Amino acid sequence: MPKIKTNSGAKKRFALTGSGKIKRKHAFKSHILTKKTKKQKRNLTHSSIVAKVDESNVKALLALK
Repeated sequence: MPKIKTNSGAKKRFALTGSGKIKRKHAFKSHILTKKTKKQKRNLTHSSIVAKVDESNVKALLALK
């Protein structure tokens, strides 16, 4: 069996934490920021964890499972 390649887009967007969870950044923080409130932009700054239902799809893209 050949090795499965990691998806190039996914490896730039996701990171694995020490406990094995997958970390991601929030969307809507790149442009058209003038109409968004300070609070909204501040809350989008922090990273979050990928939802449980999406974890298997992301792991497949990262060739982890």
